[in-house]
Amino acid sequence: MTDTFPDTAPDSLAHFPMPRTSPFDPPPQYQPMRESGRAVRVRLAWGGTTWLLTRSVDIRRMLNDARFSSNRLRPSFPFLVSAPLTGPRTFKPSIINMDPPEHGTVRHQVAGEYSLRRLEQMRPRIQEIVNERFDALLAGPNPADLVATVALPVPSLVICGQLGVPYADHEFFQARSLALLRRQTALSQRQRAVDELQDYLYELITAKARHPEDDLLSWQVSRQRESGTVDVAGLASLAVLLLVAGHETTSNMIGLSTLFLLANPHLHAELADTPTAISGAVEELLRYLSVAEVATARVAVEDVEIAGVLIRAGEGVIGLCHAGNRDPAAFTNPDAFDIHRARGRQHLAFGFGPHQCIGQNLARLELHVYLTTLLRRVPHLRLAAAIEDLRFKHDAAVFGPYELPVTW
Repeated sequence: MTDTFPDTAPDSLAHFPMPRTSPFDPPPQYQPMRESGRAVRVRLAWGGTTWLLTRSVDIRRMLNDARFSSNRLRPSFPFLVSAPLTGPRTFKPSIINMDPPEHGTVRHQVAGEYSLRRLEQMRPRIQEIVNERFDALLAGPNPADLVATVALPVPSLVICGQLGVPYADHEFFQARSLALLRRQTALSQRQRAVDELQDYLYELITAKARHPEDDLLSWQVSRQRESGTVDVAGLASLAVLLLVAGHETTSNMIGLSTLFLLANPHLHAELADTPTAISGAVEELLRYLSVAEVATARVAVEDVEIAGVLIRAGEGVIGLCHAGNRDPAAFTNPDAFDIHRARGRQHLAFGFGPHQCIGQNLARLELHVYLTTLLRRVPHLRLAAAIEDLRFKHDAAVFGPYELPVTW
């Protein structure tokens, strides 16, 4: 039997998003929602409503169903911000906003840059970056903030190098990406961040069209020039997506993963004693912590029955990956952290289906190199503050610590 809840007043619905009460666990409201086996309708901060999916099977089905669109320009798309940008200057839709067949065509053009072969070629440079940041940590003050010293610079340096963006401008990107990802950012500030990013990237891409270099944006410019006109607006949208996703998600995973290991010294010791287990630890950290769970927002383009309800055309839906990653129907003893877990890669940390994160293997590689180096170079790293005194990004689209004081 399905429900549509046509007469449910938005004011009577639970509010979403719901904060974590532990930095490592999903909000406690997720468990009863998942146990109900049904989609749940909730109220968003700006007054709209959306459906939530909490079971792994339902989330996977939705993300693989062409009747749910990723197009953020559609009415009723479930934005978490106070209001979506609708001004004259917004980024041209990029692959995250596209539906088939356009999505597949554009994704294919850049997918080769994230192949396993290409990433193995990047490994030495990633190791060099991680080594340099640990050099800076150990040569600096003790205690230190691991987020500012290591967790944020590592993925920023990697993605800037890959795209051909000068790392000297990383603070410019970090400030504007944070403004875009924070739900409480005023609409005027959000629009200014978009305007400034567009101006910068248009100038950068135009310069690469004149003087191409050995980087992803230059290659894309050259490829487009061979087939016709260079789409500067489209490349700017691709660049901002890869920049924001490439450093925000991995930075928060590094910070939160480190905090989790330091809060669980037996796990830290086990990995130090068994380096071959780091690959399994990376997958389990991705599943267990799920820092970017709302990248799965969609809007129905047809009426769809799913998870015991009828989601009508034009209604939004979000697959809560942190809930799905703790689903006992998908994972044995899901609330236990197990680096030897069978089917460890079957999590939803990178989404699922056609829009599964294109940079997932780069994120895995960065996390693996970081953890291996951490355990080798700073085996006695300790927290320099109580967890309850730390500030976390409850107000942002990607969760993690704002800072992580550590000592050694």
